[in-house]
Amino acid sequence: MAIASLPTFLSSVTVDPLTLAKGLLQLSGVQVSIHGRERLPGPRPLILVSNHRSVLDALLLMQILDRPVRFACHHYMGQVPGLREVIATLGCLPLDAPNQGQTRFFRQALQVLKRGEAVGIFPEGATPMVQGTVPHQLSQFHRGFAHLALRAPVEEVWIVPIAIASGRETQNALMPLRLFSLFDTTEPLFQQPGWHSAVFYQEVSLRVGHPIRVDGRLRSHYRARGAATLVADLTNCCQEEIANLLSRGPISAP
Repeated sequence: MAIASLPTFLSSVTVDPLTLAKGLLQLSGVQVSIHGRERLPGPRPLILVSNHRSVLDALLLMQILDRPVRFACHHYMGQVPGLREVIATLGCLPLDAPNQGQTRFFRQALQVLKRGEAVGIFPEGATPMVQGTVPHQLSQFHRGFAHLALRAPVEEVWIVPIAIASGRETQNALMPLRLFSLFDTTEPLFQQPGWHSAVFYQEVSLRVGHPIRVDGRLRSHYRARGAATLVADLTNCCQEEIANLLSRGPISAP
């Protein structure tokens, strides 16, 4: 099947998100090595947190978990014909427009966790995808995932930091950045000159960090006016864990 015909195909059939993710990875030909898979918690509410440089990242994380993951994605991705069919089939949750807050996204993500499912978040936001970064470079994390974990209506939720370390990759110019403003006029990154690049891994390593358990004790502290400090601590802990894992570099694919 030609990639260009994929959105039309997806709109006419029912495809399991995990099956689609694995199929797209197979088409990409990427070689994947995994370290620390035994750290992954079993079937329970999870929030996967990872660095983000490539369109393959969400697919890789879904493959390592071997279950569907509802990934937060940029607002514009739900507006682009063709792309919106792909992200809908993968079960992605488009973020609200920046000027609207994230009420709808949080409501949807909390329901996902309540059902015992997994949510995936790339806390660096759109910057590394749009502006491009070198392998193992990490941008400052946003704190939304920590708030989500602390508001989850479940007994406990686990935050799992995972580093995606590129071994070999190609970078291709996708389209002018300002063309994306046709689909999202609120994103400042789309008002810049230059091109949106796309990174495709040829060899990549996934390193699983130490999961963090968020339970009633932490939520009590969160509600008792300790929110800012607790959220900052969780965010910094995950960023430092992923930075440490990235510093070890990729491992050889089998």
